[in-house]
Amino acid sequence: MAAMAVRAAALPRPAGCLWWRTQVAAGGVRGAARDAAGQQDYDLLVIGGGSGGLACAKEAAQLGKKVAVVDYVEPSPRGTRWGLGGTCVNVGCIPKKLMHQAALLGGMIQDAPHYGWKVPQQVPHDWRKMAEAVQNHVKSLNWGHRVQLQDRKVKYFNIKGSFVNEHMVCGVTKGGKETLLSAEHIVIATGGRPRYPTDIEGALEHGITSDDIFWLKESPGKTLVVGASYVALECAGFLTGLGLDTTVMIRSIPLRGFDQQMSSLVTEHMASHGTQFLRGCTPSRVKKLPDGQLRVTWKDLASGREDMGTFNTILWAIGRVPETRSLNLEKAGVNTNPNSHKILVDAREATSVPHIYAIGDVAEGRPELTPTAIMAGRLLAKRLCGQSSDLMDYDNVPTTVFTPLEYGCVGLSEEEAVTRHGEEHVEVYHAYYKPLEFTVAERDSSQCYLKMVCLREPPQLVLGLHFLGPNAGEVTQGFALGIKCGASYAQVMQTVGIHPTCAEEVCKLRISKRSGLDPTVTGC
Repeated sequence: MAAMAVRAAALPRPAGCLWWRTQVAAGGVRGAARDAAGQQDYDLLVIGGGSGGLACAKEAAQLGKKVAVVDYVEPSPRGTRWGLGGTCVNVGCIPKKLMHQAALLGGMIQDAPHYGWKVPQQVPHDWRKMAEAVQNHVKSLNWGHRVQLQDRKVKYFNIKGSFVNEHMVCGVTKGGKETLLSAEHIVIATGGRPRYPTDIEGALEHGITSDDIFWLKESPGKTLVVGASYVALECAGFLTGLGLDTTVMIRSIPLRGFDQQMSSLVTEHMASHGTQFLRGCTPSRVKKLPDGQLRVTWKDLASGREDMGTFNTILWAIGRVPETRSLNLEKAGVNTNPNSHKILVDAREATSVPHIYAIGDVAEGRPELTPTAIMAGRLLAKRLCGQSSDLMDYDNVPTTVFTPLEYGCVGLSEEEAVTRHGEEHVEVYHAYYKPLEFTVAERDSSQCYLKMVCLREPPQLVLGLHFLGPNAGEVTQGFALGIKCGASYAQVMQTVGIHPTCAEEVCKLRISKRSGLDPTVTGC
């Protein structure tokens, strides 16, 4: 291919993109639009190299389609940049879980003397060493994704893509070089980025987000986390666990959209283990002081009183915005929700243009979770290749919030169950339990709690399971299969538990909230 003589002809600018059509002397047209017969460059073009987009691309390529992936990461306002793999790999699930693990190890060091280990009283943590190890692992995953695409013969373009029309995408490199690609089917999987407040003086200039925290080479020091999302609480949790002075500022309620009884227990545990909370407060100004510290002014919404404090780092965790505004979706006729700016899709992940699809965080009404994007992408690829007609089922999707005491859940919250079925038709079985590993170490287990939300009428279909405790993700993943298959409370009670584990407590839930009995587990 490289040996062919080529010349580039500048064509008129269609839909805002300078169109460079490369003509091959052998007679074809490469790298741009349809040829005279209406042929597309690719069977499938995926915009976005995150978990969902890569899963879709690799699946389609494996099934024989000619596939390309367009991906480009705009640096964060602080200048942080990363490689292929999307939010999860680079600035989300993976580095978050590793730093969460680092914090948990700190807790285990405190437990160790109870188990006979002679540990120095002061065991300092080295942020730089941890960050380097985490970042090196992330970079290895970036490289792994590149290799996988190459092995499956997926063409990868490190360019920022936007639509020219419903079959064409214009890509621009970091240096400004433009490429025009066409495809029979296009999948949008661009995900989202953290939201910065636009009405707070100094927020953008002096704050960071989850796009930055995992790539800091030095410790963030005393940190104010603004927000009550799972991102906010997870980051605050591992920062506290690493020995940093950490405060969370919450405007209204924590973990909106999750079961609120469980959310309260999560924050109670965090507060009892050193994380400070400013509730009912909103920041108004951030000012950098001569010594480099950041002075934050905030308002107490209940009293109207203003207060202030100084921090080394301000972490904004107030939500995310979909990466749609630079895609020129209107050029392709793709409709979005005017409020959320997410792309409207149907059950087949199709947009308002039948051959253009959207998966993952960028799609309206979809859970912002990596595994759902991956599965949706694979299923979409199989449908496009005629291998399956299965649609993604977004009901009973399990997830876990990796706060210091992990919270795993699947199905409906208690509030949702009551809203859908009525309080008189819902039975909730619950228990406070003490993990065996907490006993010798004399750890407080006040917030170790689980509940199963069921229909009241026999056989009592399980509507939701909520578990707060060690390894909640592992526990929830196992029971998610049963709930997905329509398990009843009676069937769960017939399941033999594995002893001694925290997970077995699910199989021992005998006390209902309606009974009013003490749900505290006694004995082993």
